[in-house]
Amino acid sequence: MSPYYTHHVFFCLNQREPGERQSCAGCGSQKLQEYAKKRVKELGLAGQGKVRINKAGCLERCEEGPVIVVYPEGVWYTYLDEADIDEIVESHLKNGKVVERLRLPQ
Repeated sequence: MSPYYTHHVFFCLNQREPGERQSCAGCGSQKLQEYAKKRVKELGLAGQGKVRINKAGCLERCEEGPVIVVYPEGVWYTYLDEADIDEIVESHLKNGKVVERLRLPQ
């Protein structure tokens, strides 16, 4: 039986109060999650049997953030901008090759 999605991507969108520890939302994660969702659709990678881009609450790695995790591999990434998202989409989600320069330790 095939998985419902080949890749399920969770973007941490957690927002903390000012003065608390860093949060992914404070690093622009909402905008880049929306961008990733749009790019995956544009490339025809979205939908059942393909890729799903999701919002998530705190993933408890905010100091390394912003962060995403890609399942089923359980690969964690950090990213800074649209170029990083493009590289993750093209390399990992489309071609199955992990982007080592953005990968976080397990």
